[in-house]
Amino acid sequence: MVAKCQVISLCRSLLRAGGKYPEYNIREYTKRRTLDGFRMNKNLTDPLKATEAYDEGKAQLEIVERALKVYLAYPPKTKNIMELKVQ
Repeated sequence: MVAKCQVISLCRSLLRAGGKYPEYNIREYTKRRTLDGFRMNKNLTDPLKATEAYDEGKAQLEIVERALKVYLAYPPKTKNIMELKVQ
């Protein structure tokens, strides 16, 4: 069985990693996807399913961190409309 503190730590890590993206749309998508996933699995009582969900979350965290490294290495040349400053 996965401890509650481990689940909270995973959620925070996913939110923190998603918040590092410089683009607004990707930041909001990772935030929404993370919170939706944790809300969907909050009522799991079976230890096996809870462990599977936790392992899936850890895998998603690795994907987010790896994609962030690539995204920061090769940033897009144009800015998103949400990030343009009003003059």
